[in-house]
Amino acid sequence: MSATAEVLETLRERGMTLAVAESLTGGALCAALVAVPGASDVLNGAVVAYATPVKAALLGVDPDLLAAHGPVDPEVARQMAVGARTALAVDGRSADVGVATTGVAGPTAQGGQPVGTVHIGVSVGERTLSRRFLFPGDRSAIRAAAVAAALTLLRETLGGDGSGGDAPGYGGGE
Repeated sequence: MSATAEVLETLRERGMTLAVAESLTGGALCAALVAVPGASDVLNGAVVAYATPVKAALLGVDPDLLAAHGPVDPEVARQMAVGARTALAVDGRSADVGVATTGVAGPTAQGGQPVGTVHIGVSVGERTLSRRFLFPGDRSAIRAAAVAAALTLLRETLGGDGSGGDAPGYGGGE
């Protein structure tokens, strides 16, 4: 079973919903999820917050954080994941899980961050984490690697008892 199908099946089995916030992946993560039949059982939707001000306006990312550190930051990824859960609430109920991607796909560095820098945030319950990656390759390869890493991090986070406590790097570490 693919990582994508495994994530969706785990969410389905637990009666959980998923919300996605994307920047550098530009909708590719959501596209990977909806490519699996039955994704609509658990996927609330996605926000592609490509422009930095949209991260604040739609996802509630702290504008002072964005001004101080830019959009390629572990805390930005965490806040995007939390914000997606709220922004994509259904019937007044926030999504159970949020995942977010932000980074630099190139062709040039951004805000002092080298090409290939990616931060992925995941939020489940009261816990939120982010993990930093540095992927090699061109723009397309970096974006594809970010999607694969987001799905893997989701799968790890949902492992064990579903609380996320067993996932490596959980608890807000980078």
